[in-house]
Amino acid sequence: MAVPVDPQRVADIMTSWLGLEVVSCEEEQQLWAGYGYICSVVAKVSPTGAVAAEDLKADFVESSRGPQLHLILKLISPPPSSDGDEGHIRKLLSYEVEQKFYVDVAPRLKEDVAVATCIASTQDMEGKPNAEELRGLTATLMTDLRPKFPVAGEKRAELTQTQVQAALEWLAKFHADTSPLVSPSLNRFVLPPLEEMKRRQSQAEQAGDYLWLNGGYTYLATRRDQYASLSRRTTSEWCAAFCKPTEGLKAPAAEMAASFLMPQGRAWETLIHGDVKSENLFSNQSGNQVAFFDFQYVGIGLGVCDLAKLFTCSVPLALLTGGKPVRREQAMSEGEKSLLMQYRSILLERAPQLGFAYPWDTLVRHWETALVDWCRFQASWGFWGNTNWLQARVRSILKDPEWKAWVQAEVASS
Repeated sequence: MAVPVDPQRVADIMTSWLGLEVVSCEEEQQLWAGYGYICSVVAKVSPTGAVAAEDLKADFVESSRGPQLHLILKLISPPPSSDGDEGHIRKLLSYEVEQKFYVDVAPRLKEDVAVATCIASTQDMEGKPNAEELRGLTATLMTDLRPKFPVAGEKRAELTQTQVQAALEWLAKFHADTSPLVSPSLNRFVLPPLEEMKRRQSQAEQAGDYLWLNGGYTYLATRRDQYASLSRRTTSEWCAAFCKPTEGLKAPAAEMAASFLMPQGRAWETLIHGDVKSENLFSNQSGNQVAFFDFQYVGIGLGVCDLAKLFTCSVPLALLTGGKPVRREQAMSEGEKSLLMQYRSILLERAPQLGFAYPWDTLVRHWETALVDWCRFQASWGFWGNTNWLQARVRSILKDPEWKAWVQAEVASS
């Protein structure tokens, strides 16, 4: 049974390190399966403290009680679990990765890529007052995005066209800004859950202490059980499409796509958010600016893998199809092409060094492979979102001999 945790006490300790004191601490939600809490915290400068907004890189808000800071406390106090539970291990590692992102990566982003600012964390608590009370916890205290971005994206909701454009811009800039952080040396990145725990237990080599080697949570290496289940569903068209030998490919299509998408330190690889959907963003009132949160699955990947989930789960179907009906098999429409071209234009403007390695035809092949991989996950997990569009696109891709020849050659040369 998990040790009881008092979020108020955690907030009191962490704000004290900054010369602040808590005005209020309210639980907003419990995390999935009892892994902790997200709390909204209001703090003010302590009578004995001396702190400035520029020191915290946060904005004080005037109130009847004087200047206050609006903060979010993400507090992880996981329940026990049996050894070898991949889902449990994935969650534990994901919270470590998220804290590492806010502490080490977020400060490197340019100001127009809006994310919360971490002002205190248990990552660097050694030697601070009462730190011993927080041992065994993962706690991150960060700025609240909502004063500047008050409109929540909502769960499984369609974004407006303006919000879609803003999300594309945010993602393109985020991918461009983090591309230099993908080094050919990938040893620090966290392996798939079971592999990472084996590495840590063996102590034969340094454990991953940074972000996920493979961004996202849907990639095949960590979804083998679902894939095996899909391969036994012989009445499903996706069993044959993804899990069985296919003419023109030396391995099943799902295996080929996964092999290509495996990070290798290539020029066009970047960091991806890993869980892009309406639920994980806020926007301003007009919708022309967004801020993303929930970076539990940030890691290396192709930027278009973020777009595959965004387009399927949160983009209005009419923007993808131009309002035309979805056919059983569907090539890229002008609406889909326009969104991808907007993304690529912003990406290359922000990171011109990628231009030589990222011509349009290459991005399209990456996009098609990302759709295949994402559809494989949905087929084995459950479809949601613009599923007719996704399945129609993937049927078309899997029948394209040019895509098959391309992915075959790319996997063979890697």
